[in-house]
Amino acid sequence: DFSSPANTLRVAEYCARQAKALVVGTTGFSTAEKSALEGFADRIPLLIAPNMSVGENLLFHLVEQAARSLRDGYDMEIVEAHHHHKKDAPSGTAMRLKEVLLAATKRTETDVVYGREGLIGARPAHEIGVHTLRGGDVVGDHTVYFFGDGERVELTHRASSRNTFAAGALRAAAYLAGQSPGLYHMRDVLNI
Repeated sequence: DFSSPANTLRVAEYCARQAKALVVGTTGFSTAEKSALEGFADRIPLLIAPNMSVGENLLFHLVEQAARSLRDGYDMEIVEAHHHHKKDAPSGTAMRLKEVLLAATKRTETDVVYGREGLIGARPAHEIGVHTLRGGDVVGDHTVYFFGDGERVELTHRASSRNTFAAGALRAAAYLAGQSPGLYHMRDVLNI
């Protein structure tokens, strides 16, 4: 299901009644909605991922590794770009990248800033910036920057076709077909 939080919860209830596995790519859940959705994992195999692309999920893994190595002395920023029709900002994928950085660096949401403007002063050492761009027909670009003194590391994934999301979703569905009830993620599918 790749619809809306309210509809995804209805689909999950239906799948639970029918004892059918469910792949969810919907984003934008409130904390309560996410908790309710995850509750269905007691009854069915349930995979939740903000992005089904194999490459994007590899990016999550690489960002985690880089953040652990570069957590001290490097400034971290996330920049995401999507087409001008996209409704949510930042994207669910950018929010997942933020969660990866927070977990890997043991920082909290209070260290996150969404965009910047005005006379803001020097950048705090542990701040993580999240920035959103919207325009044209961009399918989805995500870059995580690690800025150090004298060097910069950039990890980027660019989707040029929505087919990559469909292929990942089908791969996730095939994986879930043989699983017991539980909560799964794309890292389980990809064994990373």
